[in-house]
Amino acid sequence: MKFKKYIILGLVAFMGTSCSESFLDINTNPNTLPTALPSFVFSNSLNTTAANMVSPNETGSYWSGQWTQSNGYIISTTTFAYNFTNGDFNYWDGYYDNLNDYQFVINNADTQNQKFLKGPAKIMKALLFQQLVDMYGSLPYSDALKGVASLAPKFDDQKAVYDNLITLLDEGIADAKANAFASAFTGSDLVFKGNTTKWVKFANGLKMRILMRQARVSGKDTYIKAEINKIVTEGSGFLTSEEVGAGGVGFFLATAGKLNPVYDRWGYDANGAKRALNNYPRLTQYLVNSMKASGDTVRLKRIGYAIGGEGSTAGVSAKAEVAANYVGAPFGTSSGFLPASCSAIGPSLLVKGEFNRPYILMTAAEVMLHLAEAKERYGSGVNLTGTAQEYFEEGLKQSYRALGANAGLSASFKGSGVDNYDYLASKNKLTAIAIQKWLALCNFNGLDAWSEYRKTGLPVTPQSIQVPESGEKRPVRFYYPNTESGSNAENVKAQGTIDVFATRLFWDVD
Repeated sequence: MKFKKYIILGLVAFMGTSCSESFLDINTNPNTLPTALPSFVFSNSLNTTAANMVSPNETGSYWSGQWTQSNGYIISTTTFAYNFTNGDFNYWDGYYDNLNDYQFVINNADTQNQKFLKGPAKIMKALLFQQLVDMYGSLPYSDALKGVASLAPKFDDQKAVYDNLITLLDEGIADAKANAFASAFTGSDLVFKGNTTKWVKFANGLKMRILMRQARVSGKDTYIKAEINKIVTEGSGFLTSEEVGAGGVGFFLATAGKLNPVYDRWGYDANGAKRALNNYPRLTQYLVNSMKASGDTVRLKRIGYAIGGEGSTAGVSAKAEVAANYVGAPFGTSSGFLPASCSAIGPSLLVKGEFNRPYILMTAAEVMLHLAEAKERYGSGVNLTGTAQEYFEEGLKQSYRALGANAGLSASFKGSGVDNYDYLASKNKLTAIAIQKWLALCNFNGLDAWSEYRKTGLPVTPQSIQVPESGEKRPVRFYYPNTESGSNAENVKAQGTIDVFATRLFWDVD
């Protein structure tokens, strides 16, 4: 009995002394740190960015006229008949969640002695907001990413957001140049492994995308020229011979849930079994036929596989890689084009076993073609050292290289007389640049391909065959998602009635 009494007294004493330590507080998880290091959050943020971009890039690849569906999977009227609502294409929530992570890095980098992450985080923040504007128009920016301090953030005008992104990139460049990566933390940078010079060059390329996207907006020329000249004066230049990629070797693994997200979606699983969605995306008839007609078969064989898809040799088509075996499907087709009879997306994007490729955020080819457009439009008004022709030809060369083709073969178009390929022979130089930009973005960045298509209307691609013959309407933006309408109703209503076929973004002038 005495022994039992001592046990009871001991338990009472233990419980009494534990109360101040919240002993039975079931809301406290002892395995959760009170805060996370910015370096950990930054790594995860980059991985999340890559995963988030897959779906909008897929939609953009369709609506820019590069990809379509085969008839070996569920036929989508949402995408190809444009029967969508504010319950579809909700990329908004994922992007803002990702932006909150980058904002956490920015807010905590100083106190955690990781200042070297501030610049890259600001650059990535600018990239995501640029893409959000290009999808939705006006949106929460200055009042966003404040947590409970702003639960219903006001919307900023899309034009003002674009201008603010240039300022944000300036800040990111200044931070990156002032704070070299600590050697122990270069591994947290899944893009450039702590190379701040490359981060600055990437930021300059992103600036060119933002500036040239507005090139047809009335009254913006003076501003655009001044900002381009600021880039030249800054002096770091651009990434001119490589891609900007997130993740890749050493990060993406041959494990379920850890594959490159493109490979995981349309390619193969961790065991090498072909995904069902490998039967879905196909090159459009317009893309294939126009490339054949121009003699651009080297790139075509990298953009797509011949009919029958990838064969037993990784990265090589099952059938002979001759022009006749590359067949596109009409945009929006719903019958007559089974997976084996039309060209799947090719080795520039999917090769069996290559689960750990970096996810491409921007190519050098895109940057070169933005420079070509700037020089063609503004001439001596911009202090770029190259000519429009030189940038154009370099853009074509870098497109070959990015696709995995022999870059030297691009020179065969110089003096060929092929319109939109031979710069001097092209009837309209800006048209040639727009079409080459559209081609250079193919497979890598469908969202920006769609944005460039909306900006220029080039190339003139066929309407979806799921749309009635009299139908001329094409989507020019997305609806604000119903999640935002529910949580931030008044600010969404303040944007007015959104017609996804007529409410154009500010840079989409016609």
